[in-house]
Amino acid sequence: MNNTNESNNQDLFHSLGFQWDRSIVPQNVPIHDVNRTCFRLQKMLAQYVWDASVLEGNPFTYPQVKTILDGVTVGGHKLSDQDQVRNLASSTKELLRLVKSGEFKLDKETFTSIHAIVAREEAFEWGNFRGEGNEKNYTPHVGLGEADDYIPPATMDGAPELNKIFSDGLVQLDKLSNPLEKGAAFFLFGALQQFFFDGNKRTSRMMMNGVLMSNGIDAISIPASRAQEFNEKMVDFYVKRNATEMMSFLVDCHPDASLMLTTSDENKKNEHPSVSDVTDRIIATRSDNLIKQDKKPKP
Repeated sequence: MNNTNESNNQDLFHSLGFQWDRSIVPQNVPIHDVNRTCFRLQKMLAQYVWDASVLEGNPFTYPQVKTILDGVTVGGHKLSDQDQVRNLASSTKELLRLVKSGEFKLDKETFTSIHAIVAREEAFEWGNFRGEGNEKNYTPHVGLGEADDYIPPATMDGAPELNKIFSDGLVQLDKLSNPLEKGAAFFLFGALQQFFFDGNKRTSRMMMNGVLMSNGIDAISIPASRAQEFNEKMVDFYVKRNATEMMSFLVDCHPDASLMLTTSDENKKNEHPSVSDVTDRIIATRSDNLIKQDKKPKP
């Protein structure tokens, strides 16, 4: 069984292009009604959009984002920054519509349709993989500062390589039974492979949250206050191709993080039980013994 699991993990990691310690992903994730998860994201739309915009270096404040979402223009900023906020809001609303209607799928059609809204008028092409539009040769690099650049798979006419990577990755992701792990892995998959010229992380996080909400799990919003931590961990991810730290970070950003236990936590709890755990076990054992004694035939 262990050899089979190891082989499955290797196939998964090879197809996605990175690996992680799978024991750090919680299994006991709180599940809600799908409409309830959508309601929560709808209620926090301004916060979600602002958090996402800060990760992109957008200068709008939270009150200004709320003003834009109310349909009022905010002066003193570039139109491109304002358009980015509006695109984030529009793509989030589309994601909510897809989830509510049961139409959300982890597939290329949904991925590209979300990207067409996220990156509209921002990327020089949107709604198709690199190489499927007019540009056939340009391969964007991801700047990593002192760590130099990360170079994704090359742009090719018709995107044959990117389509194969995406297809192979989905086959492996579909084998993951834990929606939290599947969603987080897809986000990092999209961020690493850079299927689009721009807007990869934003679109891939939308898809991650589509996976979560479709399975009754609340969406993850990376707080604006943790933007630097997010950027640092993403640089480390690009350099090492190891997603363990990013997986832990995403779990920690989940609103139910304090209620989750990882496999590692469960093992530690069993290896080093608390006084209350020991007491509970003693009481349970004594109760079992008394029941067994009562069931013994009397002479």
